[in-house]
Amino acid sequence: MPVQITIRGVPEEVRDTLAARAALKRQSMQEYLRGELVRMAERPTLDSWLDEVRRRKDAGGARVPASVILNARDADRR
Repeated sequence: MPVQITIRGVPEEVRDTLAARAALKRQSMQEYLRGELVRMAERPTLDSWLDEVRRRKDAGGARVPASVILNARDADRR
């Protein structure tokens, strides 16, 4: 069952920006914000994403020295 969420204290400039974005998509503010909330909820948080990247990196076990990375970078600039 859908629920209602109320957000108080939103600055007028933010509301205006969101209203303009909704209008560009030919959506009501409610439709636009609902879509944005669903999109946000479907994506991992930055912290959980970074944890997963670190876990995969640690599982790989290989380390590339900074000097190798910098040399490769410099070689690409030539």
